[in-house]
Amino acid sequence: QVQLVESGGGLVQAGGSLTLSCAASGSTFSIDTMGWYRQAPGKQRELVAVISSGGSPNYADSVKGRFTISRNNAKSTVYLQMNNLKPDDTAVYYCNAGPRLELGYYEIYWGQGTQVTVSS
Repeated sequence: QVQLVESGGGLVQAGGSLTLSCAASGSTFSIDTMGWYRQAPGKQRELVAVISSGGSPNYADSVKGRFTISRNNAKSTVYLQMNNLKPDDTAVYYCNAGPRLELGYYEIYWGQGTQVTVSS
């Protein structure tokens, strides 16, 4: 089992910045890609950014150039630096960890979510 604990959400004005952190604990050897998803009220959960264990990132088009994902494998932690925030970025942000399929692990893990609110 893997536990994911997020931190860093909050209220910020449009144009401001926030950094989210997600620390994994437990059987961290079983996870590979880590990332962030978000869910706004009345909308489906959507991908924000993911990063492989080797450090290769991928971003949703809506956040490219504004958000940066990074990870520290030694600390089993993934970060999301969010700059130039917009009201449309308001959502609950969830940390996600995918399994190392090549080792026979299949479980996907989610954090409890952290609220990000951007005021106009």
